[in-house]
Amino acid sequence: MKEKIIKEFKNIKGTARFWVIVVFIFIAFILLFVAPATIGNVSYDKIKIDKDKKENVIEISLLDTISYNQKLITLANNPPQPQPVIKKTKNADGSIIETILQPIPRVDKWPVKTVYPNAGAILPFNRVVAYYGNLYSKKMGVLGEYGEEEMLARLEGEVKKWEAVDPETSVIPALHYIAVVAQGTAGADGKYRLRMEDTEIDKVLAMANKINAIMFLDIQVALSDIQTELPVFEKYLKLPNVHVGIDPEFSMKTGARPGKVVGTMDGESDVNFVINYLSKIVQENKLTPKILVVHRYTRGMLTNFAKIKPTPEVQVVMHMDGWGGKDKKISTYKSFIYTEPVQFTGFKIFYKNDTKEPDTKIFEPSELLKLNPRPIYIQYQ
Repeated sequence: MKEKIIKEFKNIKGTARFWVIVVFIFIAFILLFVAPATIGNVSYDKIKIDKDKKENVIEISLLDTISYNQKLITLANNPPQPQPVIKKTKNADGSIIETILQPIPRVDKWPVKTVYPNAGAILPFNRVVAYYGNLYSKKMGVLGEYGEEEMLARLEGEVKKWEAVDPETSVIPALHYIAVVAQGTAGADGKYRLRMEDTEIDKVLAMANKINAIMFLDIQVALSDIQTELPVFEKYLKLPNVHVGIDPEFSMKTGARPGKVVGTMDGESDVNFVINYLSKIVQENKLTPKILVVHRYTRGMLTNFAKIKPTPEVQVVMHMDGWGGKDKKISTYKSFIYTEPVQFTGFKIFYKNDTKEPDTKIFEPSELLKLNPRPIYIQYQ
């Protein structure tokens, strides 16, 4: 067969042969240079070996940027732009002059213009609904408050609520586990934090796998720092369904004991460290993008927000972590999440703390979908 093709190629006249060669060169150029250059829309190239044909087959996964952009616009949920107003003026002779007053267009903060994620990104095509807590404590969140079966059943109930109210957005359940817990006592190294054993993390990971959920490892650094604590969990971060949460509330840069004052993290030195660290893991292990959740409910909890740089490998959620009545929570969301946009937003529901005041109830999904922007990550504690 090969000899026949070569013979037929030699029989082609000079001019035709020239154009055949040009076409082959053009195709080679596209494959070698143009396709890899579309890095904003391509996750990574996977080369597999067909054992029967002994051939390399290149698979390229593409991000649907049109759908991605449309989802961002839907999430932004911006109110309509102001419309022209007709002003009527009556002349001395009784005639009416109509003047069209053009309003100044409103500049919306959302959606945020940032990098496209690699293909396979969870957000914004899916909403994440998470249960938060620690297995050692019934007071730190619903994840540790109930036994496994009841906890997972309750989570499923919340997932179904979100699916019903927003059927256009798939819902992915998540277990958000506090893997490094801020402590009231200094501990052997004086860092006021306790790392969870692998055996505990493995328990939560097994629960997540049981219901096809993703898992977040949440880190409260206390008097340590994120640069020290995050690498401890690298073996878990190499798993495709394990993501990260960081809590500036318990980052005590002043040396104060956790819980005495609200801590702080820096967008440039702390948050970007996590983003870059996770990006490297994603690249080296050919993973789909990770999600980084950053808890926040005061301005001082996060400095240099504008210097946070999401990457194609890491999607960033600024998570409204405050508790209280509905008006208070919405005010916090508008003050510290809406006004300082990064990429995506989250909203925390406290089953107990949000209902401490008389006649208060937790938010229903339909209420949160009215927010500007709409949160794409929902956490229950």
